[in-house]
Amino acid sequence: MTSFDTSPQLNVWRALLALAVVFVMLATSGWTAMRHHRTSTPLQSSVSAWEHGRINGQLLPDPDAGPALLARFFASLTTAQRIDLAQRYPLAVGNMNGAPVELRYQANRIAIDQARKVERKRMHDDRLTLDGQQDAGRRMHRLESMMGTDRAFLAFDPAGSGRVAEVFGNLNKAERVSVVVPGVDTDLLSFQKTARKYTATAGMAESLYTAERKASPSTRTAVIAWADYTAPAGLGIDSATATRAVEGAVRLNALVRGLPGDSDVSLFCHSYGSVVCGIAARTLPGRVADIAVAGSPGMRVAKASHLRTSAHVWAMRDADDWIEDVPNLELGGLGHGADPMSRAFGARVLAARDAQGHSGYFEPGTESLLNFAEIGIGAYHSVHCADDDKACRAGLSDTTMAGRA
Repeated sequence: MTSFDTSPQLNVWRALLALAVVFVMLATSGWTAMRHHRTSTPLQSSVSAWEHGRINGQLLPDPDAGPALLARFFASLTTAQRIDLAQRYPLAVGNMNGAPVELRYQANRIAIDQARKVERKRMHDDRLTLDGQQDAGRRMHRLESMMGTDRAFLAFDPAGSGRVAEVFGNLNKAERVSVVVPGVDTDLLSFQKTARKYTATAGMAESLYTAERKASPSTRTAVIAWADYTAPAGLGIDSATATRAVEGAVRLNALVRGLPGDSDVSLFCHSYGSVVCGIAARTLPGRVADIAVAGSPGMRVAKASHLRTSAHVWAMRDADDWIEDVPNLELGGLGHGADPMSRAFGARVLAARDAQGHSGYFEPGTESLLNFAEIGIGAYHSVHCADDDKACRAGLSDTTMAGRA
């Protein structure tokens, strides 16, 4: 829910919750069932080609074999062999957890360039409607902007509305890794914005990375702008249910388990992204030190302890965030449960003064961003708690020298 701040949309959400039972009955009766004839996507085709590929006469490993096994496989290859695989199967390698991150960057650069050329042709395809050609033009320009030499993409999938994940900083050498998990209306076209830059996933991550560097120049950090799940489009049924979040949680878990090294990881989950993080929590590895939510509609549990995670659970909400007026309930599969800001939920509640509504938690200069940065570098004693008390810092020890200065 990254870009909705008006009362009519809030009324839509309330109406959806009020009609929960009706929708569930229709869905379970089969009234809404549809048949979809799926064709193979570029990523699926690349993975299929990998599954039938060989190197030195030997079959390539199962792409779902797991990060550890795949890491050992790539480590056994020469540099030339790794580059050859990236060129032959760019989408497969670019999205393969366990492949070296630098190789994934190279592979995704190839895949993005290939997708850019496809969209350029579609721009002039007279078989498409004018709207179709214009959409191709928008996608082509977005992909061109992603070809900058200073950009590093850990994941890319051009199918549908598109998925993508970008890295800021050196992921291999990072002592702390932060992951920004966005909400609704997140796709290839909305991944970055010129106007209202910090309401888009890439802008959020870039802002957080800059703030972490400022808070502790000596701490090696990396931030991932993770738009690598199919987010709901608008305030419809998908955003009121956990279906997309369940799928996203699987992908988020795979991302974290595939990260190099053993550095602590902090998740920063905005709006519907907090639903993804809530569902993922119990399956995430122990290296996840923090799960921080902002503008959350709920995490699909009644209490933070029900997340079954060893991570610190943080919550913040701006006073002008319309999400506060959304009923915190779960009925017939619609709604996302308890308010993470409530005392009964048990999260560590952070101050968010100066945040600019529902979409403004990552704006430079805000207390919300500063709090996120302090969490990201592990300087827990420096965070600002809500209502100026110290409860959110109770029992925590800093994990970086920045917090002990």
